[in-house]
Amino acid sequence: MRATVTIDKEILDKLKECTGAKSKASAVKIAIEDYMRRKKIEKIKSMKGRLDFTMRADEIRHHER
Repeated sequence: MRATVTIDKEILDKLKECTGAKSKASAVKIAIEDYMRRKKIEKIKSMKGRLDFTMRADEIRHHER
């Protein structure tokens, strides 16, 4: 999908440098994916103490689905 977004050149240049991306589009995609991953982690951390698990992590990994 194409979208037109206005981003300051200095910010975009820093983003390309930080991500190591070769193109502006790749840099923006990496930044968006990283942002979404961090938000998911925050959401999971906010559930700490609210969920009750009876299985250990290794049991969950090897549990047949």
